[in-house]
Amino acid sequence: MRIAIATAIMLIAAPVVAQTGTPGTPNRALITAGTYQVDPNHTQVTWQVNHMGFSLLEGQFGATAGSITIDPARLSATQVDVTFAVDQLSTTSEGFTKHLKSKDFFDAEANPTARFVSTSVRSSGNGATIVGNLTIKNVSKPVTLQATFVGAGNNPMSKKLNFGFRATGSIKRSDFGLGMAAPVVSDKVDLTINAAFAAK
Repeated sequence: MRIAIATAIMLIAAPVVAQTGTPGTPNRALITAGTYQVDPNHTQVTWQVNHMGFSLLEGQFGATAGSITIDPARLSATQVDVTFAVDQLSTTSEGFTKHLKSKDFFDAEANPTARFVSTSVRSSGNGATIVGNLTIKNVSKPVTLQATFVGAGNNPMSKKLNFGFRATGSIKRSDFGLGMAAPVVSDKVDLTINAAFAAK
């Protein structure tokens, strides 16, 4: 009986969900020229390394500050500047997290943040190639990211324009002095960035 009632409720509710959709849509025309602040609650970097060829390990950083200056008519002039909280990195293992924060890897106490600042943006269709400098432990290296536009629209809670991108890229741990040499952990680190921005 309970299953039948639950099924009936789902069938009734389904058309409503389908009709309303989400506030954001993949329509770049909704973005107007200006500077937008990073949304720290919905921006994250997920990194992945290969552990001894046995498994893939992942962790995350959240954003603490940053902005994007964008003009849809001049996308090549876009500027991105985002700071990430290394000292708040998270994994599924308390011991692993503690080790990553130690001097063996990020030395998070002395270097609590990492920062990415773009130097060039080249748009193509619904995506863009973003080149910039990534600074970790006071070491800056060039990084290339492949970004894809996710969507834009007015946030129903703040009533302000929000939009976001998803980007991927990779770095070498050895470039930044991060931890043990390969092959214990792969030198290559794959990055996936979900970045959200909001009007002031």
